Amino acid sequence: MADIKDPENTVIITLKDGPVVIELLPDVAPKHAERMKELARAGAYDNVAFHRVIDGFMAQTGDVEHANMEKDYNPGRAGTGGSDLPDLPAEFSRLPHDRGTLGAARSQNPNSANSQFFINFKDNHFLNGQYTVYGRVIEGMEHVDKIARGEPPAKPDRMISVKVAADAE
Repeated sequence: MADIKDPENTVIITLKDGPVVIELLPDVAPKHAERMKELARAGAYDNVAFHRVIDGFMAQTGDVEHANMEKDYNPGRAGTGGSDLPDLPAEFSRLPHDRGTLGAARSQNPNSANSQFFINFKDNHFLNGQYTVYGRVIEGMEHVDKIARGEPPAKPDRMISVKVAADAE
């Protein structure tokens, strides 16, 4: 497993091909990092589909309302929901959307991020300053690269479980 420096601000996403270790960036986007930990600790991200996966761009997931593949999964609505928590204000920074960074998905309104996020497959610098970066993959990007493609994928992959590293020890 990766060398985890701060277990309280590290999330482990279990995919079908193995674990993805994400270092959250609470110093850059404290509200987004806190929200991810809150939803992970509640088990809200477990079994949630990757509903929008674009080759050479990114893999999007986190619709805890419509994309739980074990409970009321609705492929037609996946990507339209969030959590029952309030939307978050944008926390834009100078951090670039590089390969492996975690970005907050949102609607046209910059202050509409909630539970959904995406992982960049490559450097997507055209997103810089428009979407909050709040984490980066430090191990397991090869597993992210294997996520089924599509909008939505015919057979979507899911986050089997999402845990805060401090709780997984």
